[in-house]
Amino acid sequence: MVTTLMETNRTTEQSESSAPAPVPRYVELQQLVAGMQSDFEKFYRDGNKAAGTRVRNAMQELKTLAQTIRTEVQAIKNEGKASSSEEDQPD
Repeated sequence: MVTTLMETNRTTEQSESSAPAPVPRYVELQQLVAGMQSDFEKFYRDGNKAAGTRVRNAMQELKTLAQTIRTEVQAIKNEGKASSSEEDQPD
């Protein structure tokens, strides 16, 4: 019986030491930037004007995503402040 408890604890410790799951917004940002690479190369190295248009479009999408993330972060921060200030006030 003691052996079973030790094995259970060992399994739990291994799970905790594994890498945390990636944050979905960060993964989305990485994918967007990685997807731009070939068009950047085509435009800057080869002078492909169509690739330049795709770069501009992707940069606009990046700007929109960045603004969305900024808004989310601010909202989450403000929720935390509201919660802590509510706790400080007596009922």
